[in-house]
Amino acid sequence: MNMTAEFSRPVKADQVKRLSGETHIAADAAEREALARRFGLSALDRLEADYSLTEADGAVMARGRVRAALAQPCVATGVPVPEVIDTDFLLRFVVEGEDAPEGEELELDAQDCDTIGYDGQVIDMGEAVAETVALAMTPFPRAPDADIYLKEAGVLSEDQAGPFAALLALKGGDKGAR
Repeated sequence: MNMTAEFSRPVKADQVKRLSGETHIAADAAEREALARRFGLSALDRLEADYSLTEADGAVMARGRVRAALAQPCVATGVPVPEVIDTDFLLRFVVEGEDAPEGEELELDAQDCDTIGYDGQVIDMGEAVAETVALAMTPFPRAPDADIYLKEAGVLSEDQAGPFAALLALKGGDKGAR
């Protein structure tokens, strides 16, 4: 884990058994601004999560829901593209360098969750939530007018630049495309 995480909410591994119920965490304005810089966002107006922690097969399981309101720059125009993320997550923290015990229950869980290594002492739920949001964001966001902008800039569409475009051009069939 990044020791200088912008949104750090450390939980000592030996306290997990004593924690019960849900925990709520929310990033403040400075944390959101730092995360927006790190992830290349135009804005990060909200980042919060509710989660519970349990221990299973030597791993710490974090189950919860993350909510974020953000904007990413459009890949074509640079215009901010707003996005709301509201999604469940299941994370499995395992001590780095240790082999996970084999078991059917673990196998089922392992496919439904992201596994994160940690030092065996502290897990950082803030960083884990931030990374969960980063993975949930739309890759290559496009503003509604992106296609018009790209066409005017001379950028070819998928159809015009795809593997069959050259064959189509040879046949003279690109006039009828689209």
